Amino acid sequence: MNLRYGLNPHQRPATAIPVDPHRRPFRVRHGEPSYVNVLDAAGAWQLVREAAAALGRPAAASFKHVSPAGAAVAGGIDEVTAATYRLDRASISSVTSAYVRARDADPKSSYGDFVAVSEPVDAELADLLSRVVSDGIVAPGYEPGVVATLSRKKSGRFLILEADPTFVPPPTETREVYGLRLTQPRDPVELNRDLLAGHGLPDSAVDDLLLGLVVVKHTQSNSVAYLRDGMTLGIGAGQQSRVDCTRLAGAKVDTWWLRRHPALRPPAPGARIQDVIDRQMSLAEPAEWRRRLDGVAFVSDGALPFPDNVEHAARHGVRYVAEPGGSLRSDDVAAACARLGVTLVHTGVRLFQH
Repeated sequence: MNLRYGLNPHQRPATAIPVDPHRRPFRVRHGEPSYVNVLDAAGAWQLVREAAAALGRPAAASFKHVSPAGAAVAGGIDEVTAATYRLDRASISSVTSAYVRARDADPKSSYGDFVAVSEPVDAELADLLSRVVSDGIVAPGYEPGVVATLSRKKSGRFLILEADPTFVPPPTETREVYGLRLTQPRDPVELNRDLLAGHGLPDSAVDDLLLGLVVVKHTQSNSVAYLRDGMTLGIGAGQQSRVDCTRLAGAKVDTWWLRRHPALRPPAPGARIQDVIDRQMSLAEPAEWRRRLDGVAFVSDGALPFPDNVEHAARHGVRYVAEPGGSLRSDDVAAACARLGVTLVHTGVRLFQH
């Protein structure tokens, strides 16, 4: 597959060559992909495919710069999301609900995203995508007429990829960096509810933590995710300090929650989506409103090295934490969880992505 260019426009020519010449993970239905498009499509498709299999519901992801800005499984949408994206809460399709819940986690970061959904794209989702700023989509199929609708987006430059849901990747992964060829087994870990068993967690918390594990597995390390009701509220990616990830993602949670303050809803009828998203939050008591958020789950791709991660997370309504465990201060982290009323799960599985 010839690509428009590499990571930057001056890096030409660029290509993507299937490891198996007889099988490829997706085919181009419309447009011309770039190097970054291929990376985003591959990462996003793996995330939604794994999330849908683990949770038994359609899944969606909004990818930017090789990490998800948001991810979710299908479910109900609240009045803020419905008004922002001009959707009917009573009749929204499952695949549309999954994507809009994923995008609404961090709509500022999702501006110009690459979309992935685990189910075929229907007309409702195509209509939504025609009204938001995004660069492309990967999905296992498209209902009649949808490709034609989406191909008009971005003056015909919107990229449409169709994933092969039966594709099985090779057992080893190889990359070349600065004259070195690095090879490793593909990550074989299966993320399922068994990793979270034995802690007396409610089913909703198990689902949120499981989704979080899938999300951080496909997010640039260091990474953490806050989740509630089957969707991310904030993702922190690629920071050198884990607590910086925790604080960055926590700020996104605050923004998501403040948008639901009664003084800021519903959005004005007919307002542009991005105008709604960018409204200034000038509240008299934002701290008091933040304290009302509860039942949030928190997942880390690596061991929490200090209790400060838990202390910061608890300020954003976190009541459940899943992390590998095994750090030098794991006992201190556990003590902080006990003090703050947070249930801690050690999965024993690190999920670094670089």
